[in-house]
Amino acid sequence: MTAGSRPLDGIRVVDFTQVMLGPSCTQMLGDFGADVVKVERPGGGDLSRTGVLADTGGDNPVFLALNRNKRGIVVDLGTTEGRQTVTDLIRTADVVVSNFRPGVMERLGFGADAVAALNPRAIWACGSGFGSSGPYAHKGGQDILGQSYSGVMKRLADPAYPVTIYATPIADYTAGLHLAQGILLALLHRERTGVGQRVEVSLYNSMLAMQMQEATTRLMYDQELNWALMPLSGCFPTGDTEIVIIGAFKENPLADICRALGLPDLSREERFATLDRLKENRAEIRGIIGDRLRQGTSVEWLAALEHEDVLCGPVRTLAEALQDPQTAHNGMILEFEDQDGRTVRTIAPPIALSEVPPLVRHAPPRLGEHTAEILGELGYDPIRIDTMKTKGSIL
Repeated sequence: MTAGSRPLDGIRVVDFTQVMLGPSCTQMLGDFGADVVKVERPGGGDLSRTGVLADTGGDNPVFLALNRNKRGIVVDLGTTEGRQTVTDLIRTADVVVSNFRPGVMERLGFGADAVAALNPRAIWACGSGFGSSGPYAHKGGQDILGQSYSGVMKRLADPAYPVTIYATPIADYTAGLHLAQGILLALLHRERTGVGQRVEVSLYNSMLAMQMQEATTRLMYDQELNWALMPLSGCFPTGDTEIVIIGAFKENPLADICRALGLPDLSREERFATLDRLKENRAEIRGIIGDRLRQGTSVEWLAALEHEDVLCGPVRTLAEALQDPQTAHNGMILEFEDQDGRTVRTIAPPIALSEVPPLVRHAPPRLGEHTAEILGELGYDPIRIDTMKTKGSIL
């Protein structure tokens, strides 16, 4: 690959983000060539450098998962020199990204208007819990709150199940993707006009957008749309594990399922003859299918169902999925060495570009690892940098 051939080469991102929403966005920009400068506070830096897991004997895997292809700088924004350093950095930026509560960047002196005054071409992007204004703007943004306020947490496969937290941070990741999309749109607009702009996303809006089909059904017809309650779809125990069946998208999926399972064609019976009747008798038809599936193994039933072109698959753990040959074939396990020569194994970018294969240019930065390097690029001489370090305005 030749120099300058990655889509975002030459784009500088000044990154004030931490934990997941923002870092997932800026990592994607970095993966495709952007120079992401991660600005952290003295002391602990990004909250995900330490965190929820027991001591792993190294860097927190949460931080490792979200911060490759970034350079790190530590600045104390409580000092005049620290604020001047960030001011100088923003003057070189194409994008300034944060995911603090609304108002924090303004209090730091780097809100949208201040950044626009420093650098009219800069795109000011932020992710928050609920948006920059409105009745919930003051609330802290967190993935679980995004699930609960938006209705996602109440959307259960079976209403009889207890309400619970979804175990993967879907709000953070979805909002991070939307933030990256918004930044790319703003960069394209700037390419045409020369003008930067604000980009805002929230966990709340992203979770509402995820439910666009269900929300439109509710808004238009005041009805519930729940794909998990389709009568012929769901998870079923077999004689050894579990499988999932999607009994839809075919003219007569019940007939195909029955043929695969060696059952008589139940679609000929009046109680199962239409989708409405299947919904009325959902428990009964699922009981019949479930009883039959428990008489064989998952491998046997999956082969039989696939022979009839019924959508189906195993219900796996993450550990099993990571070992799957399709995962390896798709190149979804990314390996690189950290600064100490240790191998980091993580998930690769999910976007495959034919001309731009994944490339790790920087391991997740040590706290303040690139401070001197970046300040040197801004024209600071070594004596000034050393003096600032002595004063504690940088690390």
